[in-house]
Amino acid sequence: MRSLEELDAAVAGCRACPRLVAWREGVAGTKAAFRGEQYWARPVPGFGPPDASLAVVGLAPSAHGANRTGRMFTGDPSGDFLFRVLHEVGLASQPTSTAIGDGLQLYGTRLVSPVRCAPPENKPTPAERDTCRPWLAEELTLLRPTLRAIVVLGAFGWQALLPVLEAAGWPVPQPRPAFAHGAVLELGDLRVFGCYHVSPRNVQTHRVTHAMVADVFRAATSVTGHD
Repeated sequence: MRSLEELDAAVAGCRACPRLVAWREGVAGTKAAFRGEQYWARPVPGFGPPDASLAVVGLAPSAHGANRTGRMFTGDPSGDFLFRVLHEVGLASQPTSTAIGDGLQLYGTRLVSPVRCAPPENKPTPAERDTCRPWLAEELTLLRPTLRAIVVLGAFGWQALLPVLEAAGWPVPQPRPAFAHGAVLELGDLRVFGCYHVSPRNVQTHRVTHAMVADVFRAATSVTGHD
C-alpha cells in the first residue's frame, strides 16, 4: 500500500474526467481579483496529518479557492467560515486559511473531498463522483488505523461517502440513512456526523450558523478524544 504522501501526489496528477480538467484549467486566472496569480489548476489532495482521528468530507474544491491555492478550503468564503470553527474547537492552529505556507496546521483532523477538481457551477456529475471515488476510498483506508469520526458537510458528500464506507466493511445500515444536519451514524468503531455545508449560500440564508457547525465538531471531537 502506498503512503498518504504518495497518494496525494497521484491525486494531483489525475486527468480522468475531461470536463473537469477543462474547467479547472480554463477558469484559472479569470476572476479579476486574482488575475495574474498562478493557479494550482489541478486536483486538490487532502490536507491534514496522516494519523488523523477525524476526517472532514466536503463537496469539491471551489474554482478560485482550492483550485487557485492548491489546498482544501483555502482562499474562499467556505474556508474562512470553516477554519474559524475549527480554530474555536481546537482543531486548527489559526482561524484563517489563505494560502499554502501561511502557517496553518490541523490537529488530529484531515480534510478530504469526494471530488478533487473544481466543477462547473459547483456541481460534479454522478459519473465524475464515481470516477473520483477510489481516491476517497484509498485515503480513508490509509486513515483507518486512527480514524474514529467523520464530519460530512452536505448531502453530496454524504451520498458519496456511505458507499465507500460500506465497501470498506463498515456496517452501514440498509437502506442507507438519508443526510440531515445533526444526523449521527454509529458504524462500529466509527461515528459519522451530518452537517450542512458551509457554503456562502447556506451561511447567507442562515440555514447554517457558526454555532450549529461548532456543535457538530464538538460532538465529533468528543468521540475522537481530541483535547
